[in-house]
Amino acid sequence: MKSKSHWENVYSTKPPQRVGWYKPHLHTSLAMIANTALGVNARVIDVGGGASTLVDDLLEQGYEQITVLDLSRAALSVAHSRLGAPASKVKWIEGDVTTIELPPAYFDVWHDRAVFHFLTKADDRKKYMENMQRSLAGDGHVIIATFAPEAPPKCSGLEVQRYTPELLRGELGESFELAEHKSELHVTPGGVEQMYLYCRFRRQSRAD
Repeated sequence: MKSKSHWENVYSTKPPQRVGWYKPHLHTSLAMIANTALGVNARVIDVGGGASTLVDDLLEQGYEQITVLDLSRAALSVAHSRLGAPASKVKWIEGDVTTIELPPAYFDVWHDRAVFHFLTKADDRKKYMENMQRSLAGDGHVIIATFAPEAPPKCSGLEVQRYTPELLRGELGESFELAEHKSELHVTPGGVEQMYLYCRFRRQSRAD
């Protein structure tokens, strides 16, 4: 995960439609974002969003407060160029989610598809979660998609950590409740089957 050069190389040498995690539309992510019932005024961050099409569909649905964070400048450039003029409505951030400084208590929805599972070191996972908790609004939602236990042990040539809903909740801590989860079989452009686990958590307020 820490190797910025790895991801710059991936996005500089492959069209986005050929990377393993590509989907033309992230229907499960979009449904879970809608299920927060926060509406199009929600402040959404797509962690590792890079070349993902999620931002396209969110803009199409009327969301106006979108941030896309990615380690790879090349990945961000792909999405920025694809969107054209609407890209100016999005805040683009190049940086490492475990170390970058994000605005405190700001985001209503934290979305991450296929970043967290690359954090195989406990210290990196701890830093990720601390950063998420600092930047998430008090009653915010966290949507994370990772490899499920039956998925391959590697992605893009790198080791991944695989999760059940219980394991993922354990990483977030007691202040988060699991609102919904779903398994989804993803087939890469190369034909490899990868079972994903999608989970949506809600931070519990003191009044809950």
